[in-house]
Amino acid sequence: MPKPNEQIIWENPLKKILREGKPAIGITLTVPSPEIAAQAAQMGFDFLWVEMEHSPITLETFRNIILATSGGRAIPFARVPVNELWTAKRVLDAGALGVIFPFTSTPEQARRAVAACKYPPEGCRGSGAELATFRWPAPEGYYDFSDRNVMVIAVVEEVEAVKNIEAIAGTPGIDVLFIGTSDLAFSLGVRGEQEHSLVAEAVAKIVAAGKAHGKILGVPVSELAQIERFFEQGFLFFQTRTELGFMADGAKQFLDPLGKGIRTAESKTIY
Repeated sequence: MPKPNEQIIWENPLKKILREGKPAIGITLTVPSPEIAAQAAQMGFDFLWVEMEHSPITLETFRNIILATSGGRAIPFARVPVNELWTAKRVLDAGALGVIFPFTSTPEQARRAVAACKYPPEGCRGSGAELATFRWPAPEGYYDFSDRNVMVIAVVEEVEAVKNIEAIAGTPGIDVLFIGTSDLAFSLGVRGEQEHSLVAEAVAKIVAAGKAHGKILGVPVSELAQIERFFEQGFLFFQTRTELGFMADGAKQFLDPLGKGIRTAESKTIY
């Protein structure tokens, strides 16, 4: 029990889950809808992967999504379009509690990602986080709160990143090494073949480097069997399907028994 007037220091629950070696499951949001975000935040997911690289979600919508997650279980993250200071700064100032940096392929980009998420002297984030302080009213002050709780996720998805993986994994401040298996397959010249031996070999190198440097490992998954398989390999951070994908799954379960499924063998695609 805290003593009277004792300050309670809040900890990002996702960090605690991962530190305890438990899997963290996140849903991918691609639709610019605060209502969907509010629902997703209450459903039991550990984090929201708000997709701003491959979706029409804008900064204005993202601000509304952040506000909609207040009181929910899921911690809101943003995948920014590029690994740059200004992209991270804007989603953090809107209230994201983690930034996912795509195509982090060099040690310089890894250090840039960390610097973008930390206040001086550890980084170079500017002090203008009004909505963030509204969403996260930390008693100890937002700056210390943010430096303790914001997570940095580096996406490894190119051959160059695999070549530089020891230096990237060794970067202080990187919380999660996330393997973008689809783009990695593209980069390796085996487009659409995430199970190819070349991809498996690259993944093994990333896993080894991540474990050697104490980094959390992440990967995209679309079904429970994949989570179980990757968990056995040491992965803890799982990006699951989009809200549209889950909606399609639910509709298919309902419509297929009625013979109304749109993905039956006799259905035809109309362009």
